[in-house]
Amino acid sequence: MSLVTCSGFPRIGIKRELKRALESHWRGETDADALLDTARTLRKRHWRLMADAGADVVPCNDFSLYDHVLDTAVLFDVIPERYRPVFSENTLDGYFAMGRGHKRGGHDLHALEMTKWFDTNYHYLVPELSANQRFALNGDKPLAEYLEAQAEGHRARPVLLGPVSFLLLSKTVDGSDRLALLDALLMPYVDLLGRMADAGVDWVQLDEPCLVLDLDDDDRAAYRHAYTTLAAARSPHVLLASYFGALDANLALAVSLPVAGMHVDLVRAPAQLDAVLDALPAGWVLSAGVVDGRNIWRSHPDRVMPLLRKAHPRLGDERLWIAPSCSLLHTPIDLEPETSLDPPRRASMAFARQKIEELRVYADALAGQPEAEAALVAQQVLLDAQMQASGVADPAVRSRLRSLGAQASLRRSGYAARRAIQSQTVPLPLLPTTTIGSFPQTDDLRKARAAHRAGRLDDNAYEQLLKDEVERVVRFQEHIGLDVLVHGEPERNDMVEYFGEQLDGYLFTKLGWVQSYGSRCVKPPVIWGDIARQAPMTVAWSSYAQSLTGRPMKGMLTGPVTMLQWSFVRDDLPRETVCRQIALALRDEVRDLETAGLHVIQIDEPALREGLPLRRADWPVYLAWAVECFRITAGGVRDSTQIHTHMCYSEFNDIIEAVAAMDADVISIETSRSRMELLDAFVRYRYPNGIGPGVYDIHSPRVPDSAEMLDLLHKALDVLQPEQLWINPDCGLKTRDWPEVEQALGHMVATARQLRSTLAASVG
Repeated sequence: MSLVTCSGFPRIGIKRELKRALESHWRGETDADALLDTARTLRKRHWRLMADAGADVVPCNDFSLYDHVLDTAVLFDVIPERYRPVFSENTLDGYFAMGRGHKRGGHDLHALEMTKWFDTNYHYLVPELSANQRFALNGDKPLAEYLEAQAEGHRARPVLLGPVSFLLLSKTVDGSDRLALLDALLMPYVDLLGRMADAGVDWVQLDEPCLVLDLDDDDRAAYRHAYTTLAAARSPHVLLASYFGALDANLALAVSLPVAGMHVDLVRAPAQLDAVLDALPAGWVLSAGVVDGRNIWRSHPDRVMPLLRKAHPRLGDERLWIAPSCSLLHTPIDLEPETSLDPPRRASMAFARQKIEELRVYADALAGQPEAEAALVAQQVLLDAQMQASGVADPAVRSRLRSLGAQASLRRSGYAARRAIQSQTVPLPLLPTTTIGSFPQTDDLRKARAAHRAGRLDDNAYEQLLKDEVERVVRFQEHIGLDVLVHGEPERNDMVEYFGEQLDGYLFTKLGWVQSYGSRCVKPPVIWGDIARQAPMTVAWSSYAQSLTGRPMKGMLTGPVTMLQWSFVRDDLPRETVCRQIALALRDEVRDLETAGLHVIQIDEPALREGLPLRRADWPVYLAWAVECFRITAGGVRDSTQIHTHMCYSEFNDIIEAVAAMDADVISIETSRSRMELLDAFVRYRYPNGIGPGVYDIHSPRVPDSAEMLDLLHKALDVLQPEQLWINPDCGLKTRDWPEVEQALGHMVATARQLRSTLAASVG
């Protein structure tokens, strides 16, 4: 029978136990032993869950306290010198300093730069390299966790980020060539693989996700050299794993490498199977990723079984492994507790545990077991019926989409004309200050929201509590002197879920959490039907906040691409069609905000770059509809209405033309961790509109002082005109504590005032 396996599993625990343990440790409430005990408990629980669901082999070393790329960096001693004093005092503190920053005990350290893991909403820490980089094996985490799984009675396969992808996903701080470090990096890989072989490890999985990217000759040469070197050393069998797309032009490279098998993604790229089977070397194992590791819908047997029936006769049971398309890190853990979902809708869903159960059924059906074959027939019937269920298709939504004209995505005038009008409508000083939207969500707020949902707090009491919080936020912003205010979003549980709850076509889980970064978890809503707005969603709160102050108040919306990217999306319509539906619903909200007197409206699109296809040839189509959807949302407003957008963790160099085509009046971006490096793209393109490069890293508890912010702003003014520059944090402040926010924003406003005075004096 074909082997059922998995390339990775969620880390956080079904009730986010890891999140709670991390944050308790960071607050100093629990020691390192307690944190590591929680981690051990979760690993053992998850291995048992996978085995009980039908997995023959479980992954190990896929678990991380913060991030698997950070783990790899620490494992091979890629620790920048500035962190080593903290590591020497306490290894765990040093590890978290790289992820979160560190400001105590005489140390003041920024965190490593963070960016998106390919086209997912998971963020990884970017390792820092230099020309004189030294590597060494630092600890034995992969082997220790293998032995731990083995002691629990599991057949396990260690998972490790491969050496070439590790280098390609890193950055050099001195402009040197990353790949020139390959030989030095391979030495500790050889050491580690040798130790694994000595310990009896049969297979090791080396993840090389960069194999689905556009590679140049140097990249290909690096792959050939790396795997030839590893093959010459003592090692377990190597499973070369790619995912998130097709190998395409890199298939010939992949099958030329001296490994024992490879994993391919047959959900994103089912059409590659024929070429893979034809090219697969004799004796190689093929791990077929046939169940979607990035969505929560049950697989369609009429799509999966033809793939397996094509592969099985050529490979047999021993050489065909059946797996999810990628690590299940991107899905919630278990559907079983979601008892409040509509039963037919719930029956069409599968979380991580259910996906492994599906794989077991496919393996059994492939072996000819009648019960498994019957179960797959029943699953296909159910999925076909759900596609025809009430609410899946809304004739009014589809009619509106068909009648959408090109003018819907156009502003009335160009930016220069709009800017002149807006300077009269919303008069602002040079270097205006603002924030990105949310303010801290306190424990009291969260408890009140939970009590209101449970019926323990009535509507009037809850609304008054929210009004009090909005007024607190407004008065604070007035007190410190911010120029454009926000209402703080105390009513919002999440920037996507809040809107989804008020739109047709969405449903919500109770425990459908996935990791975004570190201890930060999100609960993506589920899009199952056509999207429509029945009533205004934000107007009442924005209008109330504006009534409290004479300063301009921003209306705050999440943009259509981010609403799409950060949801689990239906699989029966093209994603661009779903995105246009969302854009039309949000367009109505923008117009209602404008009618209510909001002259500044922010449409956040932090996920626009995240959704970019991994192959450059596919970019134009995606960028065309993504930009169009943003413009549909903002289109039709008056020239006097200032449209802002926000984008974070985005490398803009390659898509700056598309960013400009969005035609927002002001864009705010994350730049504090990169020390303003992201502004280079805007310089090359000579971007004319307003730009707010972040000066406060809100993903770290570290509070920057005015001198640090001033240094960043001087870097910004080296490449931007003062008239373009806005001053703001990197992102929303929801996850921060009030004392941090009060300090940091106070420093930010003081810095803006100081810089205005300096600029005025230089002109005088």
